[in-house]
Amino acid sequence: MTKNYPVHGTGLGLRRAFIGTAANHFPDQVDFMEVAPENWIDVGGRYGHLFKSINERIPFVCHGLSLNLGGPAPLDEPFLRKVRQFIDTHNIRCYSEHLSYCADDGHLYDLMPIPFTEEAVNYVSDRIKKTQDIIGRRMAIENVSYYAAPGQEMQEIEFVNAVLEEADCDLLIDINNIYVNSINHRYDPEEYMKALPGKRIAYAHIAGHYNEAEDLRVDTHGADVIDPVWTLLEKAYEHFGVFPTLLERDFNIPPLEELLIEVDKIKSIQSSFAVEDDDKITKQHKA
Repeated sequence: MTKNYPVHGTGLGLRRAFIGTAANHFPDQVDFMEVAPENWIDVGGRYGHLFKSINERIPFVCHGLSLNLGGPAPLDEPFLRKVRQFIDTHNIRCYSEHLSYCADDGHLYDLMPIPFTEEAVNYVSDRIKKTQDIIGRRMAIENVSYYAAPGQEMQEIEFVNAVLEEADCDLLIDINNIYVNSINHRYDPEEYMKALPGKRIAYAHIAGHYNEAEDLRVDTHGADVIDPVWTLLEKAYEHFGVFPTLLERDFNIPPLEELLIEVDKIKSIQSSFAVEDDDKITKQHKA
């Protein structure tokens, strides 16, 4: 049975650095685009016009930056109501956020790790449920990169799965984050990936990172995707089947035609699995 994903194929994060090029000559290989609602709510003028022209021809998903799901401050309900209006206005197919916190009395300008504890599972799950109630639809949470695990009582994978189950939400599976965390915290990335609930996957991120040291990777989204991350994506398709996958690039953004080389690689990998599936069906019919 084929899973009903909110989008299909290959995606690219929309950035102002290339929005004009994309609006004038939209690339055929991009099947959906992702935006941060914080960057586009109430935007008018030239950028608002370009945004609308692209949004009218291709499906969009939203990936939030500031919801602060794990933080101690109350949920920003007025902001979430704006998000709901934005989603409705632009027919956004999926809204996702990070499984982290980013604010207390003020914004921390970073994604901080939620303690891996039962108490935190209950706390953040309640906030996800409340978020889903306000926006009037399911949301997806992303497995994040982290560099310390304060107050840890559970393994990362146990914590993520517990939140997904308790909150009954979807998963934005970030392939690069799995790889980065596997280096920084010394675990098997394929084993971690296979322990995630495939039935909850909405779509995926793939990105590049920075090698700070032999045992430290920093999730920057500022470089090309490396071979081990591509391999992990293939392993994920092999295990779960092909799911929608989006290229993230936030810094050192090259021209659009260079980004499309990696988008093409995602599409090529997806197509190779489709061919394999067709071959299996043909063999079964012949048998």
